[in-house]
Amino acid sequence: MENIFTDEYFMKKALQEAEMAFEKGEIPVGAIVVVNNTVIARSHNLTELLNDVTAHAEMQSITAAANYLGGKYLKECTLYVTLEPCQMCAGALYWSQITKIVFGARDEQRGFIKMGTQLHPKTTVVSGIMAEEASSLMKRFFVEKRK
Repeated sequence: MENIFTDEYFMKKALQEAEMAFEKGEIPVGAIVVVNNTVIARSHNLTELLNDVTAHAEMQSITAAANYLGGKYLKECTLYVTLEPCQMCAGALYWSQITKIVFGARDEQRGFIKMGTQLHPKTTVVSGIMAEEASSLMKRFFVEKRK
């Protein structure tokens, strides 16, 4: 029997969150946290709605997942996020000790890779999952914003 719980399967759920952000006028980034093939947290950017520069999708997901688990460490968890985390989010992910990060599109200007931000040594990173879909949503958002 084929395993339906692939990185693409969960990234589609993160993209649904990004679409919700888009509809609210937020930069369209979506994130989910998964443990044992179960989504335990889902979120999207809320910086405009909450008037909070730290209300990135990843930060919202970290908090929700920690609350669900009843502890601050996200060991055995995977974060799926549509855009490469920034250095703030990467720092929070470092402290959460998350096991795996899967992201879609690269952020060539503000992403943690470009900024040289370290992740926890035990964290695995997979990039480029549904990158085209994530990137196209981001481009569409900024085209509409600049009209």
